[in-house]
Amino acid sequence: MSIEIRNIRKSFGQFHALNDVSLNIESGELVALLGPSGCGKTTLLRIIAGLEGADSGGIFFDSADTTDVHVRDRKVGFVFQHYALFRHMTVFENVAFGLRVKPAGQRPTEAVIKARVHELLNLVQLDWLADRYPSQLSGGQRQRIALARALAVAPKVLLLDEPFGALDAKVRKQLRRWLRRLHDELHVTSIFVTHDQEEALEVADRVVVMNRGQIEQIGTPQQVWEHPASPFVYGFLGDVNLFRGRAHNGQLHLGDWSIDAPEHTSSLAADALAFVRPSDLVVTRHAAGAPGLATRIDRALVVGSFARLELIPQNGPVGQIIEAHLPADEYRALGLKEGDSVLVSPRKARVFLETAEDPAALI
Repeated sequence: MSIEIRNIRKSFGQFHALNDVSLNIESGELVALLGPSGCGKTTLLRIIAGLEGADSGGIFFDSADTTDVHVRDRKVGFVFQHYALFRHMTVFENVAFGLRVKPAGQRPTEAVIKARVHELLNLVQLDWLADRYPSQLSGGQRQRIALARALAVAPKVLLLDEPFGALDAKVRKQLRRWLRRLHDELHVTSIFVTHDQEEALEVADRVVVMNRGQIEQIGTPQQVWEHPASPFVYGFLGDVNLFRGRAHNGQLHLGDWSIDAPEHTSSLAADALAFVRPSDLVVTRHAAGAPGLATRIDRALVVGSFARLELIPQNGPVGQIIEAHLPADEYRALGLKEGDSVLVSPRKARVFLETAEDPAALI
């Protein structure tokens, strides 16, 4: 089922949760709504589900206006962050619940219900837990049961609100890989809300980055990572260093050093921001007259095959820390240690002209 979101607006008092949001989702697609707390992603998900009404705009399923259709008639499955399983029911009864409460004319027979529940429990690889109660399950198992329950009524659309947010990092990683494989098998149009960039980039077909009730960028994981459309997107997706300077004739000047900015050849002494990912910084030993930004290693953390350096600029703003990532072997070959002076320069950077709309804290 395809979903079209047209010009949705939603306010809570003076707070504008959604401001003219439009989005098209293709049938069978898995889309992530990604953004910080308060950006409007959960509000949008609830409006798609019918759990919340929009102030204006419309929701269309397969081109049919669904804006005023009751939640029970939208054929939507919803998975919440905190499982929402019935504690007094067994796993089997939890999954069967949606089938058993159907109107008499639509309710399957007990034999059909039993077969459907076992089919779903096998799908989520937990059929052996059918007689257990939620309190006897791990967090990861509970969330898989919650997903099986949402799928029991054969929804046309599956909506997931921070589905792995309450789980520890290792279980989250396992479940998001499992969710991706499950989606590839079922091809149910799915939308999931997350504030976890890694989760969105790993699982989704497309990522919708939201900020302050608006969509900042829509694209594949590779597109939003490699070609961020705004300073916010660059700062939100992964670790990044932010440098402030002036763009002039295709160069960004930062004190005694500069960065190529060919996209701004026509700019003349314009305030600008340069974003550089830690892995895109080249670190060398300090040498008089050599190009680069002079810094001091404040902290070096070597874990596994990578070294993470926290660097303090010699002439930078008070409190500024630059983060650089390099292979552990390279770090050892340089013979570096905490307190040493080093030069850093970017392999590549993304430069944006600074505007009044840029948030004060981008990273």
